[in-house]
Amino acid sequence: MNEVAQFLIEQGYVVLFLWVLLAQLGFPIPIVPMLLAGGALAGIGKLNALLVLSIAFLAALLSDQFWYQVGLRRGSRVLPFLCRIALDPESCVRRTKGIYSRYGPRSLLFAKFIPGVATVASPLAGIFHLHPLRFLLFDGLGTLLWVGILIFLGYRFGNELKDLTIRTSGMGPGVGLLIPVGLAIYVVWKYLQRKRFLRRFAIARVTPEEVKQRLDGGEDLLILDMRHAAEFEADPRTIPGAYHLPIEELETQHHKIRRDQDIVLFCA
Repeated sequence: MNEVAQFLIEQGYVVLFLWVLLAQLGFPIPIVPMLLAGGALAGIGKLNALLVLSIAFLAALLSDQFWYQVGLRRGSRVLPFLCRIALDPESCVRRTKGIYSRYGPRSLLFAKFIPGVATVASPLAGIFHLHPLRFLLFDGLGTLLWVGILIFLGYRFGNELKDLTIRTSGMGPGVGLLIPVGLAIYVVWKYLQRKRFLRRFAIARVTPEEVKQRLDGGEDLLILDMRHAAEFEADPRTIPGAYHLPIEELETQHHKIRRDQDIVLFCA
């Protein structure tokens, strides 16, 4: 068995706990392969299956509780920060807000199965002041379901992993580099994807100070508040005179926007 696999076996519980905790806190590391690996190592008798499940569940629950408290105390101000650290910013908030506004607390039961949603679901529950016990119930059930399914799949195919490890054990140290190299490629790719997305939004920007200066100067500006309906409900404060048009309604309601004046758009 190669050195990387041996390291995971010897330090498996510690590595699993830290990996799941950091991934759920928002660090750009893929979590599904680690849960599958933990289940697979349990499947070949190298780790205890119940302990693997308990550790992964506890780590995910702790990170979710952290983000819930942040959302509860900081409100919607935390969402832009989450978009900055997410490697998939196009789906990190908008999709979650849509799901939460439709299903409410029940969305926590399946949020972790949807890429880009897991990190934002917990703080969003805090922003909407979901009762702590209800959050713990729905988030706990959803987390247990998600962790349990992935670890079971790894456990079920543990023997296949064992056979693969035996076959590759004599292929030299290059095999041991596949995991870190693959992880590095994944992170770089998602980071470049994120930079391209943010660069598109850097075009035609105007600062709040510039908008206020133009309004104070008597300019006729049309200001559109394009925050999602769920976010507007959580914090209905807006710029005086602004027209609320959720971005998801833009395609059907665009005819209501006057074209004879400058238009300023803002969201979260």
